[in-house]
Amino acid sequence: QVQLVESGGGLVQAGGSLRLSCAASGSILLINVMGWYRQAPGKQRELVATITRGGSTNYADSVKGRFTISRDNAKNTVYLQMNSLKPEDTAVYYCKANAIAWRTDWNDYWGQGTQVTVSS
Repeated sequence: QVQLVESGGGLVQAGGSLRLSCAASGSILLINVMGWYRQAPGKQRELVATITRGGSTNYADSVKGRFTISRDNAKNTVYLQMNSLKPEDTAVYYCKANAIAWRTDWNDYWGQGTQVTVSS
């Protein structure tokens, strides 16, 4: 199995920055795509950014130019640098990893989420 633990959320003023981290652990054989998603109150969960093992990235239009996703394959960790934060970025941010573990097939795994609140 694979466990994902996020950290780095918190309260920040508009225009500020936060850096989220997500570390994967367990009997991991390989992690393919890792990504960040978010869910605001009353809204559906949406994609924020993804990154392949080779480093190719994809961003939601709403965060392009402000957020940067990166990963450390040796540490099985993905990061999300969030700059120029806006109140509409307020949400619970979830980490997701597509991984294969010992005696399992490829599966999507989710973290427990970390709250990001941006005040105006």
